[in-house]
Order: sequence, then structure tokens, then C-alpha cells
Amino acid sequence: MRLPRPLDTVEVRVLGALLEKELLTPDVYPMTLPGLLAACNQKTSREPVTELSAAETTAALDRLRELVLVWKVTGGRAEKWEHNLEAKWQAGKPEKAILALLLLRGAQTAAELRARAERMHELASVEAAEALLGAMAAHAEPLVAELPRRPGQKETRWTHLVSGAPPAEASSPRAAVPPRLSPMEERFLALEERVGALEAELAALRGSLGG
Repeated sequence: MRLPRPLDTVEVRVLGALLEKELLTPDVYPMTLPGLLAACNQKTSREPVTELSAAETTAALDRLRELVLVWKVTGGRAEKWEHNLEAKWQAGKPEKAILALLLLRGAQTAAELRARAERMHELASVEAAEALLGAMAAHAEPLVAELPRRPGQKETRWTHLVSGAPPAEASSPRAAVPPRLSPMEERFLALEERVGALEAELAALRGSLGG
């Protein structure tokens, strides 16, 4: 079973941060607790921004370890942590990039996911992102789902199912999202993600040295 129970918000943030840092900053992965805490609470590329404590993060890691979703890496000067999602979720690099973004930033369109995933795993096109998402959603135990299109919405959004089924959304005509991203908007999103990744790398390095 991929998920014996729905994960809480802290567990989701911890897993998302571990996935992201494995792909973005392999030099500091597995992660020390200070590095992971900095990754969870970074101010960029996170929706919402959190202020988790070391105690909250440690407790979430312990719960995730009971589910065999993370491992503690012993040896060396500091205790470190890594995820076990290749085995538990049958997740390769493309799936991990998508899941990291959904866990850290919530529901997004395929175009947004494609642009933001660039540094973790390059997807050739929006259609390639949509195909990957569709394959992930078709799994016997899916971890992602396509949200119903709302009135006035040009693109559907995708969400993770790690915390259980998403709540029903109000069908207000004003709740529309922008149409398919233009090339300039995609480049802006990718640049935003690059800046956030650089800030995150610096925070992770500081956390690792502090650990």
C-alpha cells in the first residue's frame, strides 16, 4: 500500500522538501535536521510559507519513518534523513519532480508544473507534462488527480492525493484561472523557480554546515 493513511500538513511539507532537495541539491542530500527545517520554512517556492519548529519537523520525520516513507541515515558527524519514495510510491525522477511541486505549492496547471519543474526534471512540453500527470493519475493507487474544471476556467489544475481526496471547490464563475501560459509567462515562472532554488541551496548548505 502506498499510503496507509492520509498525511498531515507537516508530513506533506517534509516529504516535499526531501524530494525537492534530492533533485536540486544532491550535494547536501540526505539532509540534516537543520537543513531540512530551512527547506521546509523557506520563503520562496512554498505555498503556504510555514514556520515549523525543529520539534514539529522531528515528530513528522518519526511518523513518516513508521510508514517507511523516510529513513534515518547513520554515520558521519550528523544524523541525516532521506525519503524512500522510489520504493514506496514507484516514483522515478519525472514523478518525483511533479510530486515535489504539488506537495510544496498545492494545485497547479500542467503548464505551471512544466515551467517550475525545469531544474528538477525537464519536461519537453505542456503536452508531455499532461501525459505524465495522466499516467500518474491512472495508477491503481494514484497520488495525483485532475480537479474539475470550474466555470470560466481554460485549464484544469492538478493536485496531490497524499492528504486524501481534495475538498470540493466552490463553482463560482469568478474562480477562474488564467488561460494557457504564454512562452514569456513560462520563462518567468522558470526564472522565479531558479531564484528560489538558489536561495534554497544556500539555506540547505547553511543548515548542513550548522548540523
